[in-house]
Amino acid sequence: MLDLTPTEERLGTSSKQRFTHYFMLVMALIYMGLGIFLWTEAASVLTISTGKRQLLGAVFVIYGIIRFVRTYQQHFKKRDTDAR
Repeated sequence: MLDLTPTEERLGTSSKQRFTHYFMLVMALIYMGLGIFLWTEAASVLTISTGKRQLLGAVFVIYGIIRFVRTYQQHFKKRDTDAR
């Protein structure tokens, strides 16, 4: 019999890890979408003042962008090991 290692072991990532990485990207997009919603459409839904609503929307958008960039750099960007 051939002693072959599973593909997941050879690649170093499991399907659960990949699912988690994509889930983190989707959550970042959801945070940005929620922030844009608060900026534009939430006046009829929330009873807080316009300034506070827009500030909260800005916080969500900024947090979503930061989370997206960090997740992308940490999990999806090719690491250049030859540069060191």
